[in-house]
Amino acid sequence: MFLSQQFRRCTEPAAFALLFTAFLLHAQDLPRAPQAQIFPTTPEVGPFTEPAIAVNPGNPQQVVGVFQDNVHASYSTDSGHTWKLAENVDPKNYRISGDVSVAFDNQGHAFVCYIAFDKLGTFNYWAHDATRNGIFVRRSLDGGKTWEPEHVPVAEQTSSPGIPFEDKPYIVADNSKSRYAGNLYIGWTRWRLTDSQMLLSRSVDDGKTWSQPVEIDAHPGLPRDDNGAAEGFGGVVGPDGRLYAIWSQDNEIMFTESRDGGKTFSRARPVVHTAPIMFAIQTLERANGFPQIAIDARSKRLYVTWSDYRNGDLDVFLSSSGDGGKHWTEAVRVNNDPVHDGAEQFFQWLAVDPTDGSIDRRRDPANRKQIVVLARSTNAGRSFKNYAWTDELFEASDVFFGDYSGLAAYGGRVYGIWTEKPAVAIEEKDKPEPGKDAKEAKPQRHGTIVKIGTADFGERERGK
Repeated sequence: MFLSQQFRRCTEPAAFALLFTAFLLHAQDLPRAPQAQIFPTTPEVGPFTEPAIAVNPGNPQQVVGVFQDNVHASYSTDSGHTWKLAENVDPKNYRISGDVSVAFDNQGHAFVCYIAFDKLGTFNYWAHDATRNGIFVRRSLDGGKTWEPEHVPVAEQTSSPGIPFEDKPYIVADNSKSRYAGNLYIGWTRWRLTDSQMLLSRSVDDGKTWSQPVEIDAHPGLPRDDNGAAEGFGGVVGPDGRLYAIWSQDNEIMFTESRDGGKTFSRARPVVHTAPIMFAIQTLERANGFPQIAIDARSKRLYVTWSDYRNGDLDVFLSSSGDGGKHWTEAVRVNNDPVHDGAEQFFQWLAVDPTDGSIDRRRDPANRKQIVVLARSTNAGRSFKNYAWTDELFEASDVFFGDYSGLAAYGGRVYGIWTEKPAVAIEEKDKPEPGKDAKEAKPQRHGTIVKIGTADFGERERGK
C-alpha cells in the first residue's frame, strides 16, 4: 500500500506504503505502524476471503470494504474509525457470488464488481461443465450503506453445453479530468475449453450499461487456472485518461494501453519476466503473485508489483516506468528480511498517489504463524521501511485463503483488508491420548474472518 502526501510539494516523489502478512522470523524487530487500529468486519467465522477496499476521493471519510462468500460490504463514514455491515449486497438469483472488487467513480458512487454462478465446473478447469455464470456490478449512491436492488450484467452466460466461465474481474474508475472522466472499466479472464482470454468492457453511463467485451491479450493463454493462463487483470487510469492494463501470462507481466477510453488497445507485450506466478506455500491450499499496476498522477510514473521465488523463497518486487510503459526499472525487493532466509511473501497489492499496497508473508520457525505488516517508501519505491500492523498471531493452514487482499489510502491514512484464520480450541474428542505428542491432535478445519486495519502517517508528515 502506498500513501499519498498531498501536503507535500508536487515536485517531491509520492509516498508508498505496503501491507503484508509476516511470519514471525523477523516480525519481533519491527516498529508498530503509527496509530494502528484493527476492526473485525465479519460477524462470525465463515468462508470469508478475497477482500478489497476503496476510498472515495471526493469524500475521503467514505471507505468501503468488500469480501466473499457471497458478496458482502462494510462501510465507514468517518475515515475508518467505525465500520458497519451493509445489507442485501449479494445477488439472490445465483447460488454463489464472489471474486469481488470495489471502486468509487468521480460522482462519489461506489461500485462492487463480482462473479456469480450456480456451480463450478471441473476444479481449475473451470470451463469444463460450467453452469450459468457471469460478471455483474451493483451500485451504491450513499458511500456503501445501501446498494441498488438490481445488479447490472457485464457479461453473462446462460446454461448450455460448452459455455465459457467468466472469472476474476477487477473494476477501475477514471477519476481524472480528461475527456474520459467517469468511465468505468472491468477486465477479467474468460475460461474456454481450449484457452483463456483477457477481456475488457467499459461503461460510459455510470455503470448502467456495459460494452461488448474486447480481447486485449496478444494471444490466448492455457485453459487451466494455473501457470500459463492469462489471468490476474489489473488496471489504472492516468491523469490524461489513458488506461493501462496488466496481467500474468507465460511467466511474464503483460502490458497494454488504451488512449481512446477503452475502445482500442495497443498490442500486449511482456514488460517484466517473473518466475511462475502460481505456487504452493507451506500448508496454504494455494497462492499466487498476480501483479498490480498504479500511477503517480503528478509524475506520471507507473508502478507494477508482484511476487515470485527468484531468490528461492517468495519475495515481493516493484518495478517502475517513467515513459508510459516503454521501459521499466530493475526489480526492487520490497520486503526487508534477509535474502534466502526461507520467508515467503505474497498476495501483494499496489496503488500510488494517493495509495500503494502489498501483502506478504514471513514464516516463523514452525512455518505456521503470521502477523500483518505495513511497509512504506517515501522515495518513489526505491526502498521501504516495514512496520508491524498487528501483533496477534494467526495461522493460514487447512482453510481456503483466497487469491488476494486489498489496500487503499488517502492523505496519509492507510486502509488494509485481509483474511485471517481465527484460533479455535481443540475439541475434547480430538485431543491426543495422554502421553502422546500434541501434534497427533486431529486438525481443526474451520472458516476464516476478514479484518480491516487502519494506520495514519498524516500527523507524522505534517509535523515535519
